[in-house]
Amino acid sequence: MNSLKISPTPSQPTLSTSKSNLLQSNLFGAILIGIGAVLIGVIIYVCIKKRYFASVKQRLKKRRDELEKATNNFSEDCLVGSGAFGNVYKGTFEEDGTLAIKRAHSDSFQSVQEFRNEVELVSRVKHRNLVGLMGYCEEDGPRGAKILIYEYVPNGSLLEYIVGRKGKTLTWRQRVNIAIGAAKGIAYLHYGVKPSIIHRDIKPSNILIGDGFEAKVSDFGLVKSGPIGDQSHVSSQIKGTPGYLDPAYCSSFHLSPFSDVYSFGVILLQLIAARPAVDTSRANSRYHIIEWARPSLELGNVEDIIDVNLLSEPCNMEMMLKMGQLALRCVVKVPKNRPTMTQVWQELEESFYSTDNFINTT
Repeated sequence: MNSLKISPTPSQPTLSTSKSNLLQSNLFGAILIGIGAVLIGVIIYVCIKKRYFASVKQRLKKRRDELEKATNNFSEDCLVGSGAFGNVYKGTFEEDGTLAIKRAHSDSFQSVQEFRNEVELVSRVKHRNLVGLMGYCEEDGPRGAKILIYEYVPNGSLLEYIVGRKGKTLTWRQRVNIAIGAAKGIAYLHYGVKPSIIHRDIKPSNILIGDGFEAKVSDFGLVKSGPIGDQSHVSSQIKGTPGYLDPAYCSSFHLSPFSDVYSFGVILLQLIAARPAVDTSRANSRYHIIEWARPSLELGNVEDIIDVNLLSEPCNMEMMLKMGQLALRCVVKVPKNRPTMTQVWQELEESFYSTDNFINTT
């Protein structure tokens, strides 16, 4: 009996295979479109950002002759301060009124580009407790003038009140309010702008006093962009003022927002005691205010270190003690164990309002 042979049916692509290939093609196309859209978005963002800062720079740019006229050719009569970065003059403009003109030393910037980067960085800063950039002037060449123009703050710097220059002094409420305002300004630099900004030179002469005795942090000559993303610090050459420099930063070259916190802790102690950061009048010429104040504050005896000017009028010793103890936390050895500047102003404000309300209701 002959067997029946059945020829095999030629294989045909299945419907499911066709659908799978179609889905893969669509997915691949969607990914390409998505990547293209992201790239276009980034390019547009960069272009807009460049145009924005170009327009800001153009708006802020001033001519040299305008500044010479405003300062009577940078005369000694208009000089209101000087430092490592440069000289500060009081200038009077027809449209802008009185402004502070900071003329940098020739070696303050390594290049014109470094100066322009500084202008771009500081122009992003807008806060009531930070001195605002009002303009700038640059001249070509390494020896060309590099000038920054800031809002004029009339009541001098905190340093003048700490050392009692011209008989200036502050009440305990004014001291706490200045501490809160300065802390808010620094916290904004750390957390209110992207990328963050580390001041690097927090000290009393860089905290100016406004019309209402509010604090305005100034002098952004040493500012540096802070860590990005998960970074805890940036590596940096050591720059700042002795007495206010974070020892952890000096030993590791690791700069972080906590470096500013350390400097601010020193200022809190100075607000309480009205003493220099480093006492050079003693036999030990490097006697720091931290080591001088720590024993009394740890025992809760703020009266032992308080400015004598505060003893001649009613003073909230509890608030002064809290401020001193907070200062000691700001200057602990390990940076990550220090409070953030946001925590600093929040704690100061909470303590101030609670103690002030208690006084007013008793």
